[in-house]
Amino acid sequence: MIPRNIYISNLEIASEFKAIPGDVVECGVWKGGMIAGIAEVVGKKKYFLFDSFEGLPQAAEIDGINAINWQNNTSGENYFDNCTAEEQYANEAMVLTGFDFKLIKGWFDETLSHTPFVSSISILRLDADWYDSTLTCLKYLFPKVSKGGVVIIDDYYTWDGCSRAVHFYLNSINSSSRIQSKDGVAFIIKND
Repeated sequence: MIPRNIYISNLEIASEFKAIPGDVVECGVWKGGMIAGIAEVVGKKKYFLFDSFEGLPQAAEIDGINAINWQNNTSGENYFDNCTAEEQYANEAMVLTGFDFKLIKGWFDETLSHTPFVSSISILRLDADWYDSTLTCLKYLFPKVSKGGVVIIDDYYTWDGCSRAVHFYLNSINSSSRIQSKDGVAFIIKND
């Protein structure tokens, strides 16, 4: 689903932060190809994969007209059954890496509030698409990102809701962390 150049940029960004202490977390896993690729370049760490495996929740007005139109176009080329995938695909992809991982199935607002097993995060990849989902991920996981760690934001340039949630959250915590870009991939280095 991810264009080759964007996939490679994600891997390059993740690789730059592999020495930062902490686990690797991905929210929005789909079939697991991105997180398995990250595991291959980052190496031995704990990997936590969060996804409903039931597709995306309903897009709201804050997510933008493009998000609503995309979700309503069920026969669109990039619809992928509303990004639904069986969890076995992600499980199989991660087994191939040989690294320790935990797959957590459920909606973010139900699973992320119960994550004592994730103590610190070196690399957080958000593929949460919509405003509410992105904001929920940031609320529960950004405080666990190690200083100098990275948050990769897959949908920042794609969906209005995602970028709005990132801006709102950083402002709400009075963060001086900046949104950066590498070849079309948005990311934040946590500096406070």
